[in-house]
Amino acid sequence: MAEEKIVIGAKTNHPLNGMLSIPDEANGLLCPAVVLVHGSGPSSMDENIGNNHPFRDLAEGLSEKGIAVLRYDKRTFVYGKQMKDDVGISVREETIEDAILAAEFLRNDTRVDPNRVFVIGHSLGGMLAPRIDAEGGHFAGIIIMAGSPRKLEEILMDQNYEVLNSLNRFLKVIAKKQIAVLSAKFGKIYNLSDEEAKSTKLLGKYTRAYYFKEMGEHPSTDYLKALDKPLLILQGDKDFHLSIEKDFGGYQKLLCDKPNVTFKLYPNLNHLFMPAVYGEIRKVKKEYRVAQHVDEQVIQDIANWILSV
Repeated sequence: MAEEKIVIGAKTNHPLNGMLSIPDEANGLLCPAVVLVHGSGPSSMDENIGNNHPFRDLAEGLSEKGIAVLRYDKRTFVYGKQMKDDVGISVREETIEDAILAAEFLRNDTRVDPNRVFVIGHSLGGMLAPRIDAEGGHFAGIIIMAGSPRKLEEILMDQNYEVLNSLNRFLKVIAKKQIAVLSAKFGKIYNLSDEEAKSTKLLGKYTRAYYFKEMGEHPSTDYLKALDKPLLILQGDKDFHLSIEKDFGGYQKLLCDKPNVTFKLYPNLNHLFMPAVYGEIRKVKKEYRVAQHVDEQVIQDIANWILSV
């Protein structure tokens, strides 16, 4: 395995540093390759979360098994200060455009089989992976790790209620009012025009209603129903950011009659596909402070699936 420093979008206004992990050449054969797409928030190419580096683990593990892996810094990680005042930011600028450029980069590498470029989307990246494919990724297959067929605001509200239920009586009263306000805001976003949504602050100082509106108007369910290429959906059963019933189960319900889809639920793995430590959303920082690695079985399953397509 060799790691090569590369740049995604070198000729754009937002060039991003990245790393291409290339397996040792096997008899001059072209190798399959994957693009790694981050979850929510600013993130480095290793997708650092606490003391964990899931994208580095995936890159090292998959390249050892004969699969090239491309990872890169997320646009908001590098250009967050410049982007924070842009009220029209959506997942297109944050994630989709760069993932498509990454796919093109791989297809132009003479060591990669251009017909066997895949995408692995983690968390929000998994939710967006079918849209990335449809809007120009043109992948040979899609792997969704800890994604959801639901809208982002539905997941956030569930996470808020999960925290609420863990609070003492006094804090619960305060939090319940805050959550009610947020719920009311989410309930109105699709009634706003794009311009109104861009001027409506939703979370903190910078996140606008437009970010959620634009994403919600491109539901992943629409892309998934139309998809006929190979699809692998993975989740850990101790993932406290998601629901087994609503998210993993939601995918199964939506796609149960499609022969192109493979599902796998992993016992005792968390949102990073690492062994669960505390297993509670209110202890999220403590959970990810424990340095671990992506479970080897997950990497093996992904490699086997890619090599079988």
